[in-house]
Amino acid sequence: MGSVIVEIRAAEGGDDAKSLVYEQLRIYQKMASRLQPPGQLELFETSDGYVSFRAGWPSADRDFRNEGGGHRWQRVPPNERRGRVHTSTVTVAVLPEPTERELHIDERDLEITTTRGSGPGGQARNKTESCVIARHRPSGLTVRCDSQRSQPQNRASAIALLRARLMEAARAGAKSAMDTDRRSQVGSGMRGDKIRTVRTQDGIVTDHRLNRKMRLRDYEAGDMSEFQR
Repeated sequence: MGSVIVEIRAAEGGDDAKSLVYEQLRIYQKMASRLQPPGQLELFETSDGYVSFRAGWPSADRDFRNEGGGHRWQRVPPNERRGRVHTSTVTVAVLPEPTERELHIDERDLEITTTRGSGPGGQARNKTESCVIARHRPSGLTVRCDSQRSQPQNRASAIALLRARLMEAARAGAKSAMDTDRRSQVGSGMRGDKIRTVRTQDGIVTDHRLNRKMRLRDYEAGDMSEFQR
């Protein structure tokens, strides 16, 4: 039982898939807010078509256990003028967050660089070198964290994300293939490779692994109880 690190990526669908990354994030934020006491998502990185965050409450691994995989959305995108239904896909990877005791990263193996942050956050974020890029030399794995206002906070987030990805690779039994376990979760990202389908025109969300359905309005409000049983 414990915290997890979640990554959401745009797969198929171009700009609509990129916008759905943030729609999926908002659903998870609402899910967290419904908990008693409310959970909190700590953003690591938000970029074009990609989001990563930590869900740090005690039941987070249970709450996200059925989220890993391809999420297919069938909807009319906000910028679609002809009212045509598009099919877009985002992938979700759920990584257990190891502790320092479970996986130690030697500081000598890290290459840390800094740059200016981007996006919302004001001058403190955009005009100072608060963004941290951490590279793990032995594996070549690189992560970027820029969601916090201070460099020390982003540095801590980057190391946490690195640790989770390294543990994922270790559990998959192959440090030379960092994405082996992630690929087993998210599949190819193609439209036919999905664990869940959201059909906005019908107002229904179907989970194909669990063989369960729920109302879209409940799903978008963060009520994931039907898929957490």
